[in-house]
Amino acid sequence: MGYRHNRPVTNWEYARLEYRAAGTLGTDRFMDWTATFHHPGGVLRWGTDERFDDLRHMNRAGAAGWQAYDRAVIHVKDEPHRLSSVTYSMRRPVPTDIP
Repeated sequence: MGYRHNRPVTNWEYARLEYRAAGTLGTDRFMDWTATFHHPGGVLRWGTDERFDDLRHMNRAGAAGWQAYDRAVIHVKDEPHRLSSVTYSMRRPVPTDIP
């Protein structure tokens, strides 16, 4: 007989927060950042910041119960000190009716 556990298993729902450079022209093209939250209910556009400030958006997701478990960074080609996007993988437990 196989191994059995007596603890409930957590079911998760997954989302991602994409934080991307929004500009396309000029020398400050990587200074404006757009936050987009993708979750099971659809896509939410959380606005544009004038500088990289993802903490506000991370706190907003955290207040809704989301936990970040991974971070992927893409740099501008030939500019390792400049980011073009940051994506956070997120999850939160799905409520169950099992006591």
